Amino acid sequence: MSWLKKVDHVTYAVKDIKKWAWYHLEVEGGRLINRIDDVMPDNPDSSMKLWCIDYGDFGVALVEGIDRRKESQVTAFVRKHGDHSVQHVAYDTEGLDVFLKRLSEFNCHPRGETLVRNDGFGLVKQVFGKGYEHEEDPAQASFPEYVERPRRGNHEAEISFSQKFGESFYKQIENARESKDRETLIDFSRMPRDWEPVLQEKR
Repeated sequence: MSWLKKVDHVTYAVKDIKKWAWYHLEVEGGRLINRIDDVMPDNPDSSMKLWCIDYGDFGVALVEGIDRRKESQVTAFVRKHGDHSVQHVAYDTEGLDVFLKRLSEFNCHPRGETLVRNDGFGLVKQVFGKGYEHEEDPAQASFPEYVERPRRGNHEAEISFSQKFGESFYKQIENARESKDRETLIDFSRMPRDWEPVLQEKR
């Protein structure tokens, strides 16, 4: 069974959010559906900008670091990987709660608790994985996101973002930095030594 249905959105970490928004909107033909210029305005240490672009079947999120007393986690990611680098890919996931149980069976580690919110169509569930690779700073690791969106009749809800979502997402990585959490998403010790992939016909 395939648990992942399609790419929901791709999040790019950037140095200049306006510059890259111009590219995605004016050149590629996206549609700006949300603009949050500070997801944590009351945080004296750091924050980020979050602009969201819709392409119909998938979305792009742009994040730019806001450095105050400390370096933003987004700034740290860009410093390590470069401008307009993929921070995470979010996957539209079938039966998210059951899929998370499957991840636990393979000793895979989510970053924090599932975020649940109502986007007007119904409850949207989102969970972030820990980094794919070990990093001294968890903010510099790329990671997956798994999303389950409600369906309205035969149609899925539109891709949507919110201030609360951005704040919760930011806090999860900040908490990992403060606790010096270096655990990765995947425990490859569960992979059989003699494992080989099996070619299958395309669906």
